[in-house]
Amino acid sequence: MDVNLWSNLIYPLLRLLCGLAIGIFIANLLESLNWTYFLQRLSTPLAKSANLGPCAATAFSLAFISPNQANAYLSEQYAAQKISWPELVIANLFNSLPAYLAHLPTLFLLIFPVIGASAAIYVGLCLLSALLRTLLTLTGSRLFLPNSSLKWETEQKNLSKIGFGLACQKAWQRFCRRLPKLLIYTVPIYIIIYLLQINGVFAAANQWLTEQNFFKTFFSPEACSIIFLHLLAELGSALGAAGALLSTQSLSTQEVIFALLIGNILSTPIRAIRHQLPAYAGFYTPSVGLQLIVINQLLRASSLLLLTVLYYLLTY
Repeated sequence: MDVNLWSNLIYPLLRLLCGLAIGIFIANLLESLNWTYFLQRLSTPLAKSANLGPCAATAFSLAFISPNQANAYLSEQYAAQKISWPELVIANLFNSLPAYLAHLPTLFLLIFPVIGASAAIYVGLCLLSALLRTLLTLTGSRLFLPNSSLKWETEQKNLSKIGFGLACQKAWQRFCRRLPKLLIYTVPIYIIIYLLQINGVFAAANQWLTEQNFFKTFFSPEACSIIFLHLLAELGSALGAAGALLSTQSLSTQEVIFALLIGNILSTPIRAIRHQLPAYAGFYTPSVGLQLIVINQLLRASSLLLLTVLYYLLTY
């Protein structure tokens, strides 16, 4: 077997499938044991204020631990028709804040050694963006979702104790019903995205973006290099360029942060499709997963763009 094929396709795919399978099984086990009730209590006031039901409250709490676990749980509830499509969309958006907080320490420790104190500003703006998305989601859910009081009352009535062995058996049966769908959707989509990547489709899309005159018109060549590296490579390469430009004083702190924010906004949608779509397709279906990703990314890009514009107006 080709070593590159194993390391670049087969092993990452197996790791993804194992992660998704574990997430789905744990989500089923939590529900079978009624442990979701304890998770709900952590976010019940916030969920009730947003007209969200117990399922969304549980997913919100789970997202602090693992965003994938939260998606696995939401997918199970949506498949069982315990939540509607509007509530699924809003619950998924609602999880953006805990999902960001779950990754915040790792992100900060990655950025701080490279750009120093500027990392606090950059990470802080990204955090404010997540808070803004949560506020907008909260407002929208109060306007568009019906009152959830009946759902909470029904949840309380349906609580019952069950033995661990029986819960495991019940969770395993549900998992076995979901496993074929997980394989049917996730494996082909992952392979297609892999083939697109190795054939340069994503790189060509990013290259096309970098060749647009928009960048050269509004940004200095040094700032463009950070944006281009964010598009063509990953955050690490852009941070390396940002650190070098800061140390040589070729760019100010404001210019570096502004360039990183623009690169973040432009690069994330393609990365989301490349990295999130196989997982979302396994949790939900390809069409539902793609819709959730698009809605999530549109709100994310809009909120981050708003804060980027405000940062530019306040600092330049």
